[in-house]
Amino acid sequence: MELQPPSIPHTGVAAVVIVCTMGAMDVYLVEQSTGARRLGVGALALAGDLFFLLVLRYATLWVGGEPRVAQRGHAMVLWFLFAFALEIKLYFIYQHYATEGQVLDPLARHTLTLLLSICIPALYTVLGAAELMAQATTSFRKKDELRGRLFWVVLDMLDVLEIQASLWEPQRQGLPLWAEGLTFFYCYGLLLVLPCVSLSELGVPGPRPGPLYPLLSLAGVNVATIFIRGGLLLLCRDQRISSIFMGKNFLAIALKSCTAHESPPGTLPGALPLRPCPPRKICLERVRRAVSGPHQAEAEPGTRPLSWAETTLASVPLTRIPRQH
Repeated sequence: MELQPPSIPHTGVAAVVIVCTMGAMDVYLVEQSTGARRLGVGALALAGDLFFLLVLRYATLWVGGEPRVAQRGHAMVLWFLFAFALEIKLYFIYQHYATEGQVLDPLARHTLTLLLSICIPALYTVLGAAELMAQATTSFRKKDELRGRLFWVVLDMLDVLEIQASLWEPQRQGLPLWAEGLTFFYCYGLLLVLPCVSLSELGVPGPRPGPLYPLLSLAGVNVATIFIRGGLLLLCRDQRISSIFMGKNFLAIALKSCTAHESPPGTLPGALPLRPCPPRKICLERVRRAVSGPHQAEAEPGTRPLSWAETTLASVPLTRIPRQH
């Protein structure tokens, strides 16, 4: 399967999502500043956005120069740079909310969470849809599995964003400083790495998507977030723990365990089992029938019929080359 270069409509939609998200983060940074600092912060944020778009432009052009990995490399570079720059801005916004003595505007915090929960999965969905469109010759079964993979990745991202949003949304009791920093940068790493792994596996040729993302998601999202929420509930008495996402993680662990149990022994979940080679006696019998009657040769029950190339090669007489003394 040959991967096509990035399509113009998907690239345009992704650019619109990136510009709108970065612009909203700049608005939050400017609004958090007071007095004459607003002008300086606004100019710095605008310069940072222009530099980010310039780097993104040349990075995608450099990756797009490789014909075999044009689509996958474009999507991965686009996501990595977007998540890297977005989380840096989000860190400064979060630190400003953490230094406030009391919650002055809870609506702005909830709006920030809503904005992130829409824009981040939307960009990943656009990049994943571009991967699906690039695989025009893929079977319907694999496309259906790829759509299911996109759905699970979006759920994992919403799960991680819910934990990260608990740091700046109003809460009765603040978390320790080390717990806040560990939680923020752990979610930062998940949002930076896991979608890149998923995008790299979506474009790999083969009958099914790769098994690396389900394993990383099982350990880094499903299991780890259960312990994070449990620790916040037991140690910090945080009453805003999402029971819905905890139930989703338990369900995901059960489904992935069943998938791993149903896989053949010696193979990873999602990998295609190797086809056993037929015995040598059956192979010789099929060649003998092909030589005696290439067009009337019939396959044994349960075996694959000979192809035209195999029948033609089997019908060619073998000649002995005399040994020279």
